Amino acid sequence: MNTLQINTTERSPEIFFDFDNNNFIIKGESYPEDVKEFYGPPLTKLEDYLNDLEDADVRFTFEFIYFNSSTAKILMGLFELLDEVAERGNTVSVIWVYEEDDDNMEELGEEFGEDLEHATFIMQAQ
Repeated sequence: MNTLQINTTERSPEIFFDFDNNNFIIKGESYPEDVKEFYGPPLTKLEDYLNDLEDADVRFTFEFIYFNSSTAKILMGLFELLDEVAERGNTVSVIWVYEEDDDNMEELGEEFGEDLEHATFIMQAQ
């Protein structure tokens, strides 16, 4: 099994990348001390993997409770990457999960979704 899992901490989210099934999840709160140090290695591995995909179905789920502005910049780069993967002919579904009463997280999801041109963006209240 080819997976990458980083457990949640007080300041960082859970990352679960299931490369065999093209299912990727980032979940929790994100305000790590050094956002590049936290996200750098897993996102480099993800980018290397996604750059080689052809005719694949990719599912990426974001389920944040909170994230800081440094994390938002990382997310914008990740959304660009996912949109590029979709532009190359892969089917990419981006699922933005938020608490039903969290208007801020809903609005952030809507803003991120507006920037995607090729990937499918799904808002999912829970």
